[in-house]
Amino acid sequence: MRSKFFIISVLVIGITISFSQVNAQTSTPTTGPIYIVSPGDSLLGIAGNFNVSYEDIMFANNITDPNQLFPGDRLIIPGLEGINGILTSQVVPLGESQRSLSRQYRIPSTQLRKLNHIISPTEFYAGANLIILQDPDKPTWTGRANLGSVETLLELSIKENTDPWTFSEVNYLSGTWAALPGDVFYHPGTDTNTTQTGLPSIFTSVIVDPLPIPQGKTAQIQVSSSQEISLSGLLVDKELHFFPLENNSYVALQGVHALTEPGLYPIRIDALLPDGSKQSFEQMILIQTGYYPSEKIQVDPKSIDPEITKPEEDLIRSITNKATSERFWDGPFMSPAIQYESTGYFTSKFGNRRTYIGIGSDLEIYGFHSGLDFGGGNGLPITSPAPGIVVYTGLLDVRGNATIIDHGWGVYSGYWHQSEINVSPGDFVDTGQVIGLVGGTGRVTGAHLHWEIWVNGIQVDPLDWLEITYPHP
Repeated sequence: MRSKFFIISVLVIGITISFSQVNAQTSTPTTGPIYIVSPGDSLLGIAGNFNVSYEDIMFANNITDPNQLFPGDRLIIPGLEGINGILTSQVVPLGESQRSLSRQYRIPSTQLRKLNHIISPTEFYAGANLIILQDPDKPTWTGRANLGSVETLLELSIKENTDPWTFSEVNYLSGTWAALPGDVFYHPGTDTNTTQTGLPSIFTSVIVDPLPIPQGKTAQIQVSSSQEISLSGLLVDKELHFFPLENNSYVALQGVHALTEPGLYPIRIDALLPDGSKQSFEQMILIQTGYYPSEKIQVDPKSIDPEITKPEEDLIRSITNKATSERFWDGPFMSPAIQYESTGYFTSKFGNRRTYIGIGSDLEIYGFHSGLDFGGGNGLPITSPAPGIVVYTGLLDVRGNATIIDHGWGVYSGYWHQSEINVSPGDFVDTGQVIGLVGGTGRVTGAHLHWEIWVNGIQVDPLDWLEITYPHP
């Protein structure tokens, strides 16, 4: 009897211990790097940023309800065995490469690739989401130097108040002999006011805004230099026009076409220095979808016949492709329908994908809505949104009575379908000045104001110009 009781007791204790071990095992999180949840984060978004499934994050952190996620929560990110620390994400700015990011953040290239699930160095394009491992014992370097074409690492080290062995160690070189002319090196400097990039040293900062760039938006490329330079460049397939600001700072404004396929495109910046030398940089940049809706519209076949529409489009492009060196505006644009009671009522917004169907024909044309339509009746006043010079007025087949204003720096505004034009080419107009009246001329289904903004030969969303100041800091 006593032996039976002993055996049962041992079994109970064994089962209890086993159960406790299993329960403890399932409640013990996996080890790995930590991400601290920020306001607005979702489990799905965090999983996307770190290229893991949200189910794996739930399992690694013993999460049963994905909605129970709060700012400040510490999440273990699975799939990164052997890496520990605090993770953060950021958008890769223009000018950075795998090598420069590795050197700046003091993360070996192999670890940086593992953190970001990178296969090819070309995946470090401007606009990409980048995962960084923060280490309080290893702050990012703040000093940056460019090795000249006839300069040795020793000479550069003396100039930067350090030594070639330090340069070699902190930049992951195989030796002091491995430095290449034109390469960008980081070091324990003290200039914390300089934006760090992997661009050549003549550029103290280069900022592309927004990044990534959505279809149909205005991109601002601002360059600051250590001295006066002459700039040129390319974005997608358009030549950039840079204009001077203050303190050796320059800006280019460039529209990205609303029908540009999302993906990677080149951006190049070329600097001509006073001594005649050149420094250039080229990188791929991300163009993302603008999430525009689609619609079908039935129209008179003559209004979409390419034989009629193409000459008119060529005329508009020939006008808006020019970049006047003077900027006439200052601050955000004002609505051209400011005198309407319905100034905020839009019958159609920019970017909507449109299939134009010729009534009674087989003709179909795919395109997009190239401007902003304001609701309002015939005869309402149209006002200039900003100062500028009138460069075109006339009657067009599709656009009806049309007016185009040059605001400088390659920025133009267009006003179509007017019943009356009140200005002439060569006139200088001020903000709020009446330039015409709303009408229903050209390809329309009713009287309205169709307003367009062109930036260096490309139509962009006019709403941005009402809400954002260009250029902006």
